[in-house]
Amino acid sequence: MQQPTIVHELAKMIDHSLLHPTLTDKELKEGCLLARQYNTASVCIKPYAVKNAVKWLTGSDVLVGTVIGFPHGNSRISVKVAETIQACEDGAVEIDMVVNAGKVLGGDWDYVEREIDRICRATHMHGAILKVIFENDFLTNDEDKIRLCTICSQLKVDFVKTSTGYGMVKGSDGKYSYQGATEHDLILMRKHSDPKVQIKAAGGVRTLDQMLRVKELGATRLGASATASLINEAIDRFGGEKPTAIQGSAVEGY
Repeated sequence: MQQPTIVHELAKMIDHSLLHPTLTDKELKEGCLLARQYNTASVCIKPYAVKNAVKWLTGSDVLVGTVIGFPHGNSRISVKVAETIQACEDGAVEIDMVVNAGKVLGGDWDYVEREIDRICRATHMHGAILKVIFENDFLTNDEDKIRLCTICSQLKVDFVKTSTGYGMVKGSDGKYSYQGATEHDLILMRKHSDPKVQIKAAGGVRTLDQMLRVKELGATRLGASATASLINEAIDRFGGEKPTAIQGSAVEGY
C-alpha cells in the first residue's frame, strides 16, 4: 500500500519505543508487529529482546535498535561497551546510549568524552549507528548541553537525543515529572551540533502537531510509543489508508 509522501516520511521518523519495564514478551512481539504495520524507521527494544526483534522484523525494512546504560547512564564504561558489543552481535543496528549525567554535571569532561568515544568506536566497528542521550531534564544549564553537542560532533556520533522518557525530576510538590523534548533544547542542539549529526526528539511528543513541530525544528527521528495514534492522525489529515494489522501467525517466530 502506497502512502502519501508526508505520511511515509513521518512514519520513517519514528523509533517505536518498546522499553517500558512492565512490557511482557507478548507485548514486545505485538509492538514489533505494530512497527511493521506502520512501517516505522525502527523499534527501540529492551536489550534482552534484540535477537527476537530481528527475527520478528525479518522481511520488513524496520530496523532494530536498543539502549545502553538505560535509563540512568551510571554503568562503568567497560560495562556500557560490553552491552554495546552484545547488542550489535545480537543484531541491533542502532544504539541509543545514556551519558553519565553525574559526570556531566560534575564537569568531568575527560570521562564523558572517553565514554562516548569508546561506545562510538564499538558501535561503528559493528556497522551500527550511535545516538547519544543527554537526558536534558537532568542538566541544569545550556552550557552542559552545548558541550555535549561539541563532543558528539567531534567524535562523529550519528545522533544526539534529548531524553530517555524516564528522566523524572522531583518537583517542589514532591511529585516526579519530566519535560522531555522541548523546543528550546531542540533548537539549541541543532544549532550547536555538526550538520552531519542528526537530532532525535524523545519524551512528550504525543500529537501530530507536536511531531510536525519537532520535524520543523530539525529533528529527523522521534522516540514514540504512541505510533499508531500519530500515524493514524497523519493519515486522517493528509490522506491514505490506515494499514491493516499484521497477524502474528504470518511472521516468523510467532
